[in-house]
Amino acid sequence: MTNKKSYTFALILVTSLFFFWGFIHNLDPILIPHLRNAFSLTHFQASLVDSAVFIAYFVMAIPAGIIMKRYGYKAGILIGLIFFAIGCFLFVPAANTISYVFFLGALFVVACGLTILETAANPYVAILGDPASSAQRLNFAQSFNGLAAFVAPIFGGKFILSHEPKSQEELAQLAEQAKMAYIQSETASVKLPYVVLGILILLIAALFFFTKLPDIKDAEEEGKAGFFHAFRHTNVRWAVVAQFFYVGAQVCVLSFLVLFATEVAGISGKEGADYAGFAGLAFMLGRFIGTFFMRFVSASKLLIIYSFIAILLSLFVIFGSGIQTLYALIGIAFFMSIMFPTIFAFGVQGIGADTKSASSLIVMSIVGGALLPPILGFISDKTGNFQYGYFVPLVCFIVVLLFAFQNRRVSIVETESLKSH
Repeated sequence: MTNKKSYTFALILVTSLFFFWGFIHNLDPILIPHLRNAFSLTHFQASLVDSAVFIAYFVMAIPAGIIMKRYGYKAGILIGLIFFAIGCFLFVPAANTISYVFFLGALFVVACGLTILETAANPYVAILGDPASSAQRLNFAQSFNGLAAFVAPIFGGKFILSHEPKSQEELAQLAEQAKMAYIQSETASVKLPYVVLGILILLIAALFFFTKLPDIKDAEEEGKAGFFHAFRHTNVRWAVVAQFFYVGAQVCVLSFLVLFATEVAGISGKEGADYAGFAGLAFMLGRFIGTFFMRFVSASKLLIIYSFIAILLSLFVIFGSGIQTLYALIGIAFFMSIMFPTIFAFGVQGIGADTKSASSLIVMSIVGGALLPPILGFISDKTGNFQYGYFVPLVCFIVVLLFAFQNRRVSIVETESLKSH
């Protein structure tokens, strides 16, 4: 029997991973306008940064689950960290070759590592302890993802968006040689941050390698049923759908925030990076505060309240004007903060031997982050109004609200059943 002390240390170590993958994800809002400027991309083309990242969740989620079922959570974490580091180092040749496609490839490799990490770490935290507090525990761990959402844009603004980029008109006036030299300098600025991050991730991998982690085993024998067997659980099916739309909304809100700040609020890209940092801070505070509220309010009820407010703020982002719309986006970051871990915790709750399979399926649904942002970019390009693209996250939050009501009904039925016994 694994003692409480080893559980606590395991939770601390695994929780650190939430910070690192949150950090890399939240460099994307800096990377998108940076690469958009360097390669003269449309909104739709720039959104492919998110697509390269989140399509990996669809491709790698089942292989990640197979790794865990066969070799355990620790093996999954180590393999994920190695992919993570390799992808970071690939930013060097991507910058040297001045290739947007190479950048997308490097991001894809990074995301393959993140997929494996999330497939392992989310259910590990959820089941490592009292099942009754799994949503609260996972929200707390994901709060460090929120901390990264605050730190990463400020870091990226300092080292990647360190100066005001040239406008498309200024680029058009440059001679071809001068233009290529400018693009080279712009792409080169991403090398150092990603190389440093890659080295740090390798050090974290070494720490995990030499640390003994408790591997949670289900009482039932795993591995005989296929991955899609987990769909027999209603909560898994709902969680897959809700997570698809939620992640799409999160990426739309956070990844386009710097572009929104410059094009709608009319401020500079560097100031926009600061606002992205404020959004990250709101996201982090939302998770810590949400975790605290879950001591007094059920997770399903809090999810209803948060998603309803996110819907109202989305309407203001679409139909409002000026800097206030940017403040509304930051408000959305606060209220969407608890959604991912709460949906995940509900999805793997009480399903025993299907936990690892369900984790893979829920992580696979993160592909919403690849498919929905291009729709935002497409709507923005076609209508000529960037704000109209935010009908996409509006619809997403409506789906999350429906999921929250569904789980509230299930919770009420379970509570009444317990009382009758």
